[in-house]
Amino acid sequence: MRLNGGAPRKSRIRVLLYMLLLTLDGTAVLTAFGIGSLLRFGNLSSQSAFDMAVVTLPVFLGVALNSGAYSIDVLRANRVGIARASSSLGFTFCSLLLLFYYLRVLQDVSRLAIGAGMIGSFVLVAAFRTLFSFVVHYAVDGAVTSELVILDEVSFPVPATAKVIDAAANGLRPDLRDPMMLDRLAKRIRGIDRVVIACRAEAQRPWAMLLKGANIQGEIVTTEFDAVGAIGIRELGGRTTLLVASGPLSLRNRMVKRAFDLLFAVPALILLAPMLLFVAFAIRFDSKGPVFFRQMRVGRGNELFAVYKFRSMLVDQCDEAGSLSTQRDDSRITRVGAFIRKTSIDELPQLLNVLFGSMSIVGPRPHALGSLAGQQLFWDVDERYWHRHALKPGITGLAQVRGFRGATYRRDDLMRRLQADLEYIAGWSVWRDFKILVSTATVVIHKNAY
Repeated sequence: MRLNGGAPRKSRIRVLLYMLLLTLDGTAVLTAFGIGSLLRFGNLSSQSAFDMAVVTLPVFLGVALNSGAYSIDVLRANRVGIARASSSLGFTFCSLLLLFYYLRVLQDVSRLAIGAGMIGSFVLVAAFRTLFSFVVHYAVDGAVTSELVILDEVSFPVPATAKVIDAAANGLRPDLRDPMMLDRLAKRIRGIDRVVIACRAEAQRPWAMLLKGANIQGEIVTTEFDAVGAIGIRELGGRTTLLVASGPLSLRNRMVKRAFDLLFAVPALILLAPMLLFVAFAIRFDSKGPVFFRQMRVGRGNELFAVYKFRSMLVDQCDEAGSLSTQRDDSRITRVGAFIRKTSIDELPQLLNVLFGSMSIVGPRPHALGSLAGQQLFWDVDERYWHRHALKPGITGLAQVRGFRGATYRRDDLMRRLQADLEYIAGWSVWRDFKILVSTATVVIHKNAY
């Protein structure tokens, strides 16, 4: 398995497998009721059997999705998938029969066709899923997830299915004060589902703190329970590992969040296009220089990315490192810049970041590398700072709707934002994203926006 080579990521393969499995389940149910119709009426599409299939299918798929019938456990063990799909079918049929009984809508339908369709659904779903298990084995080559083992000055027997790299040879070390090293680590673990660190005892806690900020399952090989904040125990190659990070979102929830981002970003870009063009012309007319300001910031998994904003400062005084917070009546800000910063219009080009996948609509706001809280760099204030990067950064977030924005003159200014970001990550839901997005409208113009 190649780490970042031409082979598709296991996560992408899993998505395709889930889609195939969902299609097979739907086909199994439709085919079963078609067979029931054939047995009773001599054709595949009697009205009663067709109606029952149409009603059954969306209910079954909804229940199956909610019960984990399309999950990584199912890809690993076919019997788990059959059990969950069968229980979902059973719940669906019982619920529909009870409903139809009270509504008295089963009086004029063929019980033979419906009964055969129900029994056939169980049989065909199990049969199709059994055949599907062979497809899974071929598609993932014996490993449903991608695993990476990082060796830091220790030796460790690595299974053949895992990728292994040497930390020193790749410029990796558990240094929470080096964002460039964190960026290298983020690039190494991109597309990986499970990262296992084998290191000396004194390096376990720093490595654990780094892994907590990555949206992956992170583990430390250990023989003792150190103060690393372990949240579970796993095993690799016959050795015990401590689970120190699991990633806040499952693959399904990441897909839901990405769909939410695109459903908002694409229409917003289309609707706001005239205003964006007008602002662009105003910036060029007001001062010399480019329309956009690109600045490197820390993104998901502590990987650096370029964030887009409308340029609001004089070109020769733009602070690319972000080490000097904007002050009230800042002389660096242009006339147009003052207006677009006050109204938060300067942030709108970040919709392009959302479209390209480096940001979300809602999430922890991305910070520049040189950002200071008082006289300290953000990551020197609290070691949990890197944990906020377990999710994609957002255009708006929980901290922003609570009014925590503007310059960070004191340590507490950062701590309030950090606590809000960690609270958001721990309790993410698409409904909460929607509420934060609606609440953002009330803080677009804010006293701390300058």
